[in-house]
Amino acid sequence: MSARPAAERNTVEHVREAVFFEGPRAAQKLSRFWILLVLAAVIAAAGVVADSTATVIGAMIVAPMMTPIQGIMVATVLGDRRNLTRSVLLVVAGALAAVGIAYAVGLLSLNDIVAATNGQVSARVNPKLIDLLAALGTGVVGSIALVRKDISDTLPGVAIAISLVPPLSVVGVTLESGAYAQAGGAALLFLTNVAAILVTGIVVMGVYGVRAPDLAPADGAAAEAAPRRPGRALITIVSMVVVIGIPLTLATVSSTSDALRTAQVQQLTRDWLAGTEWDLLGVTSDADALRIRVTGPDPAPSTAALGAALRDAGIDTQGVEVELIPSITRSLDR
Repeated sequence: MSARPAAERNTVEHVREAVFFEGPRAAQKLSRFWILLVLAAVIAAAGVVADSTATVIGAMIVAPMMTPIQGIMVATVLGDRRNLTRSVLLVVAGALAAVGIAYAVGLLSLNDIVAATNGQVSARVNPKLIDLLAALGTGVVGSIALVRKDISDTLPGVAIAISLVPPLSVVGVTLESGAYAQAGGAALLFLTNVAAILVTGIVVMGVYGVRAPDLAPADGAAAEAAPRRPGRALITIVSMVVVIGIPLTLATVSSTSDALRTAQVQQLTRDWLAGTEWDLLGVTSDADALRIRVTGPDPAPSTAALGAALRDAGIDTQGVEVELIPSITRSLDR
């Protein structure tokens, strides 16, 4: 595919200035990065603990994590080893700092911050393929906004959509709560978003003609520090996407299977209750158990009939529980 006209895109120097921490303003950029990161991490952690969506969105806007991640992407395309190393270190250090701050904020809570009791946590601990698809789309927008001169004002929306610091905050608070599996799920979501930014960014850079031959270092030493072959880093990024795709696929398959089983159990339960005064309240499912909640007046229907219906449908009834909730109606006009 041919490169886009140069008039449509920013120069390579502009892209480098936007994402690399180099040059005479390097110290200023680093101080800005760390100030914003710490503030974003505090806001995000507080928003997660308070289960406040608005607060978490505010942290997304403030968070500067996308800059060094895009720095990894641009350094890979340009074959700039020095900035690649610097950007990777910033992403790793920033991620660890965000997790540590969230862990500390979690210590201030009297209750455990886990998926069962917190909507911000539950939304980020079970990533699936749809999350990767959303991240890929957002990564494309972010990369185009970096390259194109006329759509850079979309970056606040990209910051909200890509969600980098909140998953790290969830990692911190769930680690503090001892929910290590949930922390792993939130970490996977963060890595999914990072991988999406990298792989889509490399594609967008190619479409818009941003490549190593355009790089013009200021001196010979910089030229030696900037190999023009991004092959090894590119292979690493592609491998990262593939590896991340495996657990996301497994989680998606498991979630779909659970949803189908739950729907089937709901229908069989309604059939079982047909002709009685009992109603289905709901069916909840996890990896180890399935709970059916029904309510109605005495006498309760026989659960043996439901068990037989489930087994006939090929559903293993081991771990299936039926919660019978008595319902009593009394008139107050006497």
